[in-house]
Amino acid sequence: MFASIAAVGWLADRLGQSVIPFYIVIGMVASEFVVGRLDLPAELWGVALPAEIYVTETEFIELGAELGIVFLLFFLGLEFNLDRLLARRTQIGSAGTIDFLINFPAGLALGWLFFGSALPAFLVAGIVYISSSAIITKSLIDLGWIANDEAEPILGTLVYEDLLIAVYLAVAGALVLGGGDPTQAARSVGVALAFLVVLVVAVQFGTPAFERLFATDSHEFIVLRAVGLAVLVAGMALALGVSEAVAAFFVGMALASTGHVQQIEELLEPLRDLFAAVFFFWIGLVTDPLAVAGAAGLIAVAVLATTPTKVLSGYLGGRAFDLDARRSARTALAMTTRGEFSLIIATLAVSGVAAGTISGPVGERIGGFAVGYVLAMAVIGTTLMQYSGPFETAVQARFGESSTEQ
Repeated sequence: MFASIAAVGWLADRLGQSVIPFYIVIGMVASEFVVGRLDLPAELWGVALPAEIYVTETEFIELGAELGIVFLLFFLGLEFNLDRLLARRTQIGSAGTIDFLINFPAGLALGWLFFGSALPAFLVAGIVYISSSAIITKSLIDLGWIANDEAEPILGTLVYEDLLIAVYLAVAGALVLGGGDPTQAARSVGVALAFLVVLVVAVQFGTPAFERLFATDSHEFIVLRAVGLAVLVAGMALALGVSEAVAAFFVGMALASTGHVQQIEELLEPLRDLFAAVFFFWIGLVTDPLAVAGAAGLIAVAVLATTPTKVLSGYLGGRAFDLDARRSARTALAMTTRGEFSLIIATLAVSGVAAGTISGPVGERIGGFAVGYVLAMAVIGTTLMQYSGPFETAVQARFGESSTEQ
């Protein structure tokens, strides 16, 4: 697995492309759905082949993918301390609300058009609405945008989405698994909100304790304590039905107020990139091309309908932060990528089949749609970010002021 990831990473670097689509595609190729279906001879080029030559979704890969999400969102939190978040709460609220009001109703409409039922439409709305914090954060880092002005509305909108999706997942889980029981839904939402409040309090008042925790000259202890804290809180969140990504973000935000941020970033960066690669590989590994092909029509309609809505909401979000047209255009392109949360929502459809709240064909179709949509939007989004120049120039010429910023 790691050899194949390293090989395609080298190829992407040589071609000057983002590594993310390459990691996803090599995961698909190495999976049981592609290599596992090939009718290879027992001996090839004089070398005996094992009975199973494809990569399976082992507990190690699944755990590595979870850690990839945790580390990516942890680093996102390191870039966005609570004081900064509160100082920009008006702009974040405006950008996030614009994003929600444009994209969630668009997803509801598509879901109703595809399935003609409220619960599947609600799941499709979530899949379409939520951008990928993990993939976008990775792209911001790779492209060097993380220190630019456009990073603030991008990260702010992602924060808004991640907080909202924590409540959404609680509601969706209760509806899918509880057969629509409003009491169960209310209880799940209450637990999620209570946990988030505890995290906010810890972030606000825990800085002295975190300073003492990381007051050591040992790199080993700093790494162990940072990883241990992030993974512990993320695990607690999962146990309570809250997104581990949101929890990891709050841990990073808590440490952002300490004097150890730069050291933590330098020491944990290799771990972040390693497990992020496993996460993107895992996306491809669990993607069945045949299931995606069966939902190709839905995927094409969704891509054509929702790429412009995210571009529009992202541009308006950039403007809400008083950015110029060029920076707002970058914000617009960055927000098009979908990823990990969309896949999590898709797993609810599978759970709904087992619970009897969603029919088997509908659950399978939602799953195929989600993985295909995520793959398509991951490739489209990262490509748009990498080659944003012509779009920026066009938007600047049409809507912008004169600017020499890069």
